[in-house]
This record gives sequence, C-alpha cells and structure tokens, in this order.
Amino acid sequence: MEYVSKSLKQTYKIAYDYAKTLEKGDVVLLQGEMGAGKTQFTKGLAKGLEITDEITSPTYAYMNDYDGVLYHYDCYRLSSGEDAEALGLTDYFYNGGICVIEWSENIKSVLPKKVKIVKIEKINEKTRKITL
Repeated sequence: MEYVSKSLKQTYKIAYDYAKTLEKGDVVLLQGEMGAGKTQFTKGLAKGLEITDEITSPTYAYMNDYDGVLYHYDCYRLSSGEDAEALGLTDYFYNGGICVIEWSENIKSVLPKKVKIVKIEKINEKTRKITL
C-alpha cells in the first residue's frame, strides 16, 4: 500500500491504522532519510497499540522498551550486526513484542528473515510518501 501524507497528523494516522495489522513478534523496518518522519510514524504506531507512554527517539539508548509491547530501535550509531548482538538488542526480536527499527541497514546481518518494511520518502517539508 502506498499513501501520501501532507502533515504530521496524517502520518500519525497512517501509522495508527497500520498498528492494527501487526501481530506479536513482528519486526518492522522503518526506512527513510534523517527527518523523514520515522519517529513520528512510531508515535502513531504506539498509539495504535494502545501505548500511553511518550514515545521518544532512542538515539542514545539504542532501544526503548514500552512494556514489552513495543521495542523502538535506533541503530544509526551502530556499525554492524555484531554491535547489536553485543548490546543484547537482538534478544528482543524473539520476546513477543513488536520491534520497530530505524536505520536497520546498519544491523542487516542479524535481522530476522521475516520482516515488514515501511518506507517513508520525504517529498518536501510537509509531504511524505509512505509505502507499507
């Protein structure tokens, strides 16, 4: 499916609806350049999963755990899958929660075989093309 979002609110809503299609154990790779809206998408997804905590970017923590329901990764600062393994991040792929991973290409070698991909393309300052 392909969507065009013309606002943060629309991106949030697309993610909210997408969350309803996810199942425990799903691994979702968020692809898009810096500033494309990956964290905003994750906020909508979390709301769709009925998570009430504030969703923040895990840039320095590498991964935020939202009660075992959602694991939000930011692998921007990792250089390999081995880095993710050494930090114990790969253990969460099999904990039954939904893993949402930003910058997954940095840990490609350790990702599960079955993943879902969400591509967010920045068209201009407010418009995004979102492919699920």
